Amino acid sequence: MAHLLLIHCPDEPGLVYIITGVLFKHGLNIIRNGEFVERDGNHFFMRTEMAGAFDPEALQVDLRTGLPPSAVIRLTTNQPKNIVLMATKEHHCLSELLVRHEFGELNARVLAVISNYEVLGDLTRKFNLPFHYLPHADRSRETHEAEVLAVLAQYQPDFVVLAKYMRILTSEFVAHYSNRLINIHHSFLPAFVGASPYAQAYARGVKIIGATAHFVNEQLDQGPIIAQNVIPIDHTQSAHEMAQAGRDVEKIVLARSLKMVFDEQVFVHGNKTVIFD
Repeated sequence: MAHLLLIHCPDEPGLVYIITGVLFKHGLNIIRNGEFVERDGNHFFMRTEMAGAFDPEALQVDLRTGLPPSAVIRLTTNQPKNIVLMATKEHHCLSELLVRHEFGELNARVLAVISNYEVLGDLTRKFNLPFHYLPHADRSRETHEAEVLAVLAQYQPDFVVLAKYMRILTSEFVAHYSNRLINIHHSFLPAFVGASPYAQAYARGVKIIGATAHFVNEQLDQGPIIAQNVIPIDHTQSAHEMAQAGRDVEKIVLARSLKMVFDEQVFVHGNKTVIFD
């Protein structure tokens, strides 16, 4: 079984030498390795795939002996993550993830789907997954979010994925899942926020449309970006055709971002990400 070592810390000379020396001491074979130094912040990142038998506690003790005191060290076997999906009415992102999950392409276990509408219940149940309908009508935002949090607490997910969940979340809700709440946003951020984004794009005569997957923080659609993509369009396409093209981009970008997160390829550092392909 391959193991993953994830380290980030202030940069200083000799870090790679120290880390690989410790791994050699413990009889570990490096299968794949990636390193990066963010020059502006002078911060070091390293992701190592390795094989061999070892004592995790002893390994961490030896690593900490040579690394800066503030070093963050994680050891994992990269097991599938437990996730809950949240959606509203649009099916494209949810259905993409449910199909990928069915065929083992996500490195994740979908535990349930939560929605503020019943529209996607039948789709979810076709995959033999629990569907929780939590309507927001006639409820305060705080009351509704408390109900959602109560359901999430039943599952204790590693990540919550907003698969076109069209409700603005409060900072109190987001704080429960810091760097574990992932959203897909239409467009190449920050363009065309708010309602009817593709109608806005059509009215402006845009030449590209796209999607951005990001971690959610207390500022709407301003969290660390995980993945983005764009496609060209032109004046011959209607707002409806643009929306369809946009949905195709959204579902692929979201699925790609989740694969990277679940495979432990993503480091969150401040409001940015460092990603090892």
